[in-house]
Amino acid sequence: MSRIKLKGIIFDLDGTLGNTLPVCFAAFQAAFQKYAPRQYTNEEIATYFGPSEEGVIEKIVGSQWEPAFKVYLETYEKAHTICDQPFPGIEAALNLCQENNIALAVVTGKGELSADISLRYLNLIDYFDIVVTGSNEGGIKPFAIKTVLERWRVASECVAYVGDSPSDMTDAKEAGVIPLAAAWAETSSFERLQQMSPAAIFRTVESLIDWIWMHSQ
Repeated sequence: MSRIKLKGIIFDLDGTLGNTLPVCFAAFQAAFQKYAPRQYTNEEIATYFGPSEEGVIEKIVGSQWEPAFKVYLETYEKAHTICDQPFPGIEAALNLCQENNIALAVVTGKGELSADISLRYLNLIDYFDIVVTGSNEGGIKPFAIKTVLERWRVASECVAYVGDSPSDMTDAKEAGVIPLAAAWAETSSFERLQQMSPAAIFRTVESLIDWIWMHSQ
């Protein structure tokens, strides 16, 4: 990849900014224990990811999705006490971006309510001028990324998307931004991310910081 001057970074949330996937699974399990016809494993639940939590819950429990979603949110907030800090180094990365006038946004498949809970618990909400959440109809990340670009009025080749899943790399490429793979979470797979041929893949947040610094000069 040719050298670029970075103008913006868009972050995924779950598994990228914080170790929030265990919180998600705990909340889904609580909702499904009460409203689903059978037990679902975390691995099964993950196969439904793409829509926001409302969409996932509706697919599994049907017409009772609204009370099930209420249980989800109540459990989500309570369970977030196990994740009250971002991944080590994330705040340093965000501060570096601010110091170098690199715009910051979040594009997540999460719903608005759960995303707000996580950003508050992680104490990151003030870093981002734009937060675009998911849709209960399905994945919309390429559209959401393009929405951020339009609001920033920045060329896509000067913006990176940082995410922890293979689909994040596909979505970033579809939107025309630089796909950066976050492989620092225990829930991520370095090998699967590598197979998606991202522009760069990082096992640690510190290595992302080095990349940001190099492309901010």
